[in-house]
Amino acid sequence: MSREIQQVLRLVMLLGKQRGVRVQAAGGLLVLLWTKTGAAVQSLNCTVAGAGPWCKGIKMKTLEPDLKESMFPRMSPCPSVPDPEELCAFTDLYGSLRLLLSFQMRDSRLFIPEWCVRIEEFLRMFSLVNAGIKTQLKLQFSQQTFQQEFRVKIKSKVARAKQPSLMLDVTCRTQPPECVKKGCWCQGGHPLCGSRLPLSIPPEAMERGLFGELSIQPVTLLTPCVLQYPNLATQLTNIQVLVCSPSNVPVTGPSTFFQNLPNELDCQELGLHSLHCSLDHVNSGATVYTAKQENLQDSEQELSLPSVQQTLLLFLFLQHSDPFTCHLSDSMATEALIEHHLEGILSNNRQAVTTALQTELKNALKGLNRGKKNHEKLRSAAEVILSSSISIVSCSSNLDFRNACLSSMKVRDTHELSASLRESLRRVTSWKFIPRGKCYPTQVEEQEGDEPTGREI
Repeated sequence: MSREIQQVLRLVMLLGKQRGVRVQAAGGLLVLLWTKTGAAVQSLNCTVAGAGPWCKGIKMKTLEPDLKESMFPRMSPCPSVPDPEELCAFTDLYGSLRLLLSFQMRDSRLFIPEWCVRIEEFLRMFSLVNAGIKTQLKLQFSQQTFQQEFRVKIKSKVARAKQPSLMLDVTCRTQPPECVKKGCWCQGGHPLCGSRLPLSIPPEAMERGLFGELSIQPVTLLTPCVLQYPNLATQLTNIQVLVCSPSNVPVTGPSTFFQNLPNELDCQELGLHSLHCSLDHVNSGATVYTAKQENLQDSEQELSLPSVQQTLLLFLFLQHSDPFTCHLSDSMATEALIEHHLEGILSNNRQAVTTALQTELKNALKGLNRGKKNHEKLRSAAEVILSSSISIVSCSSNLDFRNACLSSMKVRDTHELSASLRESLRRVTSWKFIPRGKCYPTQVEEQEGDEPTGREI
C-alpha cells in the first residue's frame, strides 16, 4: 500500500513539474485509509485527495489510463468512495478537491500494523521536502479513527542551479533548555546547499532504458541551531540520510550502500569518534547513523552544562534530464528505473559519491567542531579563573575581605565558595547570548500560500 501511495504522489509531482507549478505553491494533501465491511471479506481502501494551488490544473480524466496500465498492478479499482463528511473538513481548509484517487486491497488481513508505521514515516519525509504542502494521514478501522497532521511552522527556500528551488521544513522540534531566555532560542535550522555531483549510469541500467544526465544534489541541515549561544556545549547524536527522486518524492527501502557508508568515511576528519548505522531505521526510508564523539574529560564534564544534542539531516536530491523523455508515462518509467537501479548507480560512482559526502558532512559540521575547540579554550580559561579566585580568598589574611566574599556568594566556607563560583562562571559563560539576524524567533507565524483557502474566501 505504501508503494502505491508513493506512485500517486510521484505522478502528481511530475504533473506539477510539467505545468510549471511554483515551489511556493501551497495546499493540502490527504491520505485516507478506510475499511468497508462487505458480505464476504473486509476490504482496505485508500483515497489520496489534493486541494490548493499545488495540484492546480490536474484533470482526472487524463490520469485514468496511466493508473490502470502501470500504477496499480496489484490493486483493484475502489468500487466505493469515502464518506463525503470525511473530506468536508479537508475541503473547508484547502478549498475544492482537485485530486481524488482511490484504490483497494482485496483482503485487509494482508495489511499488517507495520505498514501504518511505514506510511506515516513516508508522509513525514514527504512533508520535510515539500514544506508548502500540508499533509494529513487519516486511518479508519473498525469504527476507530486515527489522524496525524504533518504541519510545518518554518519553511526555508533552497535555490539550486538550473533546477527548481526546494521548500524544506526546517522547524526545530527540540525543546530549548530551561536556562534559555524567552524569545531567544532559534526555532529553525539553516540548510546548506552543496555542490551538484554528476553520476555515471551503469551499463545494466542503460540496457533497461535509462539514459540522459543523472546527478545528485546534497543539502545539509543541522538542528537545533545554537548560533546565538556560541559557548553552549553541543553533541552530535545522529546523522540521517534521506534520498529523494527527481520528482521530489522520498525513495524508500534499505540501501546497502548507505549501510556501509560509515566504513568509507574518515570520521576523524569529521571530528567524530565513530559512526554506526542503526538497523532499526533501515526500512523507514531514511538511513540513520549513531554518532559518537571523543569522551570528555572529567573536569570538563564538571564545568559544562549538559550538552545540547544535535541532529544532522543530509538530503540527497536526484536530478535527471533527458530531452527524449517528454511524456508523463516516460517520466514515470524513468523514475522507476532510477529507483530500481539506485544501488547500482551509487556503487558505480562509489568513490565520487563518498568523497562528495565526506566534503558536505565536513562543511556542515565545521561550526560544531569549531565550537568544540572554543569550548575547550573556555574550559581551560575558566579553570585558571577559578583556581586564582579561590587562592586569593583562601590565602588572604584580611578576615573582613574573606567574610565579604563568602557573604556575597551566600556560602559558609571556601569549599562551598568553589562550587558556587564554578556554577556562576558556568552560567555566565555558557549562556552568553549573541543575537543573529538570520535566526528564527520563538514566535513564528505559519507562512501561507499565495492563494486563499476555501475558509478564507
